[in-house]
Amino acid sequence: TCGFCLTFQLACCCGIAACSLCCKCCPKIKQSTSTRFMYALYFILVTIICCIMMSTTVANEMKTHIPFYKELCKGIQAGEMCEKLVGYSAVYKVCFGMACFFFLFSLFTIKVNSSKSCRAYIHNGFWFIKLILLAAMCSGAFFIPDQDTFLNAWRYVGATGGFLFIAIQLILLVEFAHKWNKNWTAGANHKQMWNGLLALVTLILYSVAVAALVLMALFYTHSKGCMYNKVLIGVNGGLCLFVSLVAISPCVQDRQPHSGLLQSGVISCYVMYLTFSALSSKPPETILDENNQNITICVPEFSQGLHRDENLVTGLGTTILFGCILYSCLTSTTRASSEALRGIYAAPETEVARCCFCCVPDGDADSEEHTEKRGGQTVIYDEKKGTVYSYAYFHFVFFLASLYVMMTVTHWFHYESAQIENFFTGTWSIFWIKMVSCWVCVCLYLWTLTAPLCCPTRGFSV
Repeated sequence: TCGFCLTFQLACCCGIAACSLCCKCCPKIKQSTSTRFMYALYFILVTIICCIMMSTTVANEMKTHIPFYKELCKGIQAGEMCEKLVGYSAVYKVCFGMACFFFLFSLFTIKVNSSKSCRAYIHNGFWFIKLILLAAMCSGAFFIPDQDTFLNAWRYVGATGGFLFIAIQLILLVEFAHKWNKNWTAGANHKQMWNGLLALVTLILYSVAVAALVLMALFYTHSKGCMYNKVLIGVNGGLCLFVSLVAISPCVQDRQPHSGLLQSGVISCYVMYLTFSALSSKPPETILDENNQNITICVPEFSQGLHRDENLVTGLGTTILFGCILYSCLTSTTRASSEALRGIYAAPETEVARCCFCCVPDGDADSEEHTEKRGGQTVIYDEKKGTVYSYAYFHFVFFLASLYVMMTVTHWFHYESAQIENFFTGTWSIFWIKMVSCWVCVCLYLWTLTAPLCCPTRGFSV
């Protein structure tokens, strides 16, 4: 068994075999899932390297604990104290290599519809060789001539790709809300239990949104200042009320009977989250008190104590952020989500109501035609009849995610003073990016509601 397992893992790394673990107790895995998991693993690996490069704490620890550190840095031509391997310029170069890796694979896999083609075999295997290629591309970026021109030009490319990735995230959120409501509404036609669940979840969502609005008004405003905060909290609260009224308006219900308060509740909670995140990212304001002393306003008083645990907060927040990025990358490549990005939604009649509506029904796994056990984890070859997701689009989303990571880790347009330890330090660029994302999300949701009214001759279904 060990011999079979070793042979299979070697084939996975250097050949066309699908990846699996050498453990029989692991649940069975689909070939399409294992492939996407491996690319996500590469993405995580490079992201961790970028975070290390932006960390002054790690750089100082390396100087202290690595023997002959100065000589080592000179040997690899990274400067006297490896200054070429830290900071925003190093992250730009590493992310350039990762972005090129995914972009080339996106071009390479265009119009691959069969998993039996040569290009599909390369996409699904040869993992060790692809890891070497990724490392070579990330390292090669450090030898690009005229670094200043490259960094200035690449910064604009990164910002464009980062904004596009944010737009994809927002479209997927709107699609998620419609999918949730559509699935549970389909169950309500057969069991009244689903109506009760819909009402309960909707009530919880709106309760959370209202509570968040009240708490932000209490903790992020001040009687003598915080005009930005007051206006934006009021505007975003009004937008949530507006989209809720539009969702249940007679004209929208007439064209889209499946539209309801559940979707607008999801959007309202997300708008409140983005508002909170934006206000937390805004530089604090100061005013003079009665004793002519500067005091900080527009931030909660208790939040100032969190700075004692900056490393813990930064590490936890960074993990959550990149978990969301990976979720967006992997979710956007499913058939339903990729069709939703083009405005195509499945018919409600085909829905089977499930509590875990995001998961694929078990019947889909049982219908696969080919399963192999090679001394380890069971692999289901679910692409024998054709690909279950677009390979080219999958790599393109990871290309955009690479640019988004590059811009996020380097504080977008405040790159020169960026450090991973100050990941949540307030800057105006991050504040406005989050606030604009909030408004774009509302506009996207409004478009899905009003599109059938604006273009009655076209077919829309949500």
